[in-house]
Amino acid sequence: MSGLTQSLLFPDWPAPASVRACVTTRQGGISLPPYDTFNLGDHVGDDPAAVAENRRRLSAEFGIRPAWLKQVHGVVVADANPARVAEADASFTDQPGIACTVMTADCLPALFCDRTGTRVAAAHAGWRGLAGGVLEATLDRLGVPAEDVLVWLGPAIGPQAFEVGLEVRDAFTALHPQAAQAFVPGERPGKLMADIYQLARIRLAARGVTAVYGGGLCTVNDPRFFSYRRTPQGGRFASLVWLQA
Repeated sequence: MSGLTQSLLFPDWPAPASVRACVTTRQGGISLPPYDTFNLGDHVGDDPAAVAENRRRLSAEFGIRPAWLKQVHGVVVADANPARVAEADASFTDQPGIACTVMTADCLPALFCDRTGTRVAAAHAGWRGLAGGVLEATLDRLGVPAEDVLVWLGPAIGPQAFEVGLEVRDAFTALHPQAAQAFVPGERPGKLMADIYQLARIRLAARGVTAVYGGGLCTVNDPRFFSYRRTPQGGRFASLVWLQA
């Protein structure tokens, strides 16, 4: 096992053997502070050469071709294509060796596969994308019955750290009234604490997807991960899912 592999997080979900996935941490790369060390974001002010080397190491570790995205907190789902950086917040592939890849530093990464192990997808879900329907759009692109879908929710800002305004609750309850249960009063007037994991599960369940795993990690309080709320000037970690070639 390489040093990089030892620093990675591997999803605990009953995915088929043909489906591989991992989440990077802050360790294993060459970026200097405040991006130390395994920053994969090329839009945060880090040395481009360091980012390129970190990405090269990730690709070489598994012999994969990550499909990087320009994420904009929207709901577009692109075909995963390592040859171009699509402006999208999710990607899909049925081609082995191509990794659907999203970068986060508090937003929710969600990995998808079908039970037969022939299709995978990854979505980046901040609260705007989540409320806008990025998970539902990804399910549509996956194109399999809800009962055949597996989802793993990666490291994101936890409910003890995610302070939001009332407008965030309203954005979710407008479509799913039960989403109100994912919010509790915050310490400051007019503020709420939101559970992004619960919000994702509610929206997936509304589409009939109940085989949802992961959750429970907090990027703000877990120093293994980059967190924008903890350190605004910092890097991004990646969540990837691919079909074994």
